[in-house]
Amino acid sequence: MGMTMSQKILADHAGLASVKAGDLIMAKLDIVMGNDITVPLAVPEYEKLGTDGVFDPEKVVIVLDHFVPNKDIKAAENAKVCRELARKNGIRHFYDVGQMGIEHALLPEKGIVAPGECIIGGDSHTCTYGALGAFSTGVGSTDLAVGMGTGENWFKVPAAKKFVITGKPGKWICGKDVMLHIIGQIGVDGVLYESMEFTGDGLRYLSMDDRFTIANMAIEAGAKNAVFPVDEKTTAYLEEHCRKPYKVYEADEDAEYEAVITVDLSALRPVVAFPHLPSNTKTVDEAAGLKLDQVYIGSCTNGRMEDMAMAARILEGRKVAEGLRVIVVPATQAIYLECLEKGYIKTFIEAGAIVSTPTCGACLGGYMGILAEGERCLATTNRNFVGRMGHVKSEVYLTSPAVAAASAVTGVITDPETL
Repeated sequence: MGMTMSQKILADHAGLASVKAGDLIMAKLDIVMGNDITVPLAVPEYEKLGTDGVFDPEKVVIVLDHFVPNKDIKAAENAKVCRELARKNGIRHFYDVGQMGIEHALLPEKGIVAPGECIIGGDSHTCTYGALGAFSTGVGSTDLAVGMGTGENWFKVPAAKKFVITGKPGKWICGKDVMLHIIGQIGVDGVLYESMEFTGDGLRYLSMDDRFTIANMAIEAGAKNAVFPVDEKTTAYLEEHCRKPYKVYEADEDAEYEAVITVDLSALRPVVAFPHLPSNTKTVDEAAGLKLDQVYIGSCTNGRMEDMAMAARILEGRKVAEGLRVIVVPATQAIYLECLEKGYIKTFIEAGAIVSTPTCGACLGGYMGILAEGERCLATTNRNFVGRMGHVKSEVYLTSPAVAAASAVTGVITDPETL
């Protein structure tokens, strides 16, 4: 029996000729990433290992992004732990205020992650890097500690489902709509501890930013990871961002999949996920008219350049609805600068929105956009659980930057086609 793309990567990193779903393996790691929440939790366990520093200061990455700039004393203390660890171990890829970005946008942009790599991160959305053809997955802080110290980690080899993408999407359809549609179809446990492997002729219509968004939300379907084939769009992105060598893997023709699911992009409408699960999806037509208190455009899911461009295109020459708060967060400093150069920041501010330095703050209910009791937010983020962005009696609705920007103008959930 052949292997899936993810299984081939794991087999190679475990030094094995082949693996199958359910095997327990030890695999060598190419990148180990942590942030200002997970690294401080990992440090005590890391110190227990007694290793002489991290396994490779070039392959351990620390990004301060969740509570940076620091919101309180505890956040400052956590950031200090990260700074001291990075300084002591000579960690080159350490990103602090002024250089940091939201980690899952920053690592691909910096060329730190590449196809064929085995990557773990102390953050559940580490699955994002599968957009580049890597095996990447989130881990807890104990596994993060072991990874930092030894450069290895154990895995249970996942089974896989294949998602065949066909058709050409409509004007405002983007990666967020694709993934919300899939999660709405299969549920938040639809690929529990499985790989989501994407293929099909329709992939040519999905940009790298679309693919990052789709891979990012694989965890919202319960997946271990998501992975895309390395095609012309991938190589073009890598030529711009990545300078290190990489290996391309492809699934065997006789690879075994638990199911094959087809998604026709031409049939999709913009999607909105209602509280309190990403799987509670409706089309924008069904959601239209729902009154909002806040709109949030950003996060590791939709804070990339195409997301900013889409929002600016809709907001240009328009005003935010009276009584509505609109928060825009470019995902990295480079994206922020490009938004400045293209005039998008001016567009957002003139429309009545605010623009923040890169941070995860509002997305996880940390700061910069907390919701009060009874308030409703339409967000381009990845989770809408109870209390995700503030009060347990607030509501978070998930959608694309296009729907978010159109809704910012009207104050209610709005199809961008109707503006």
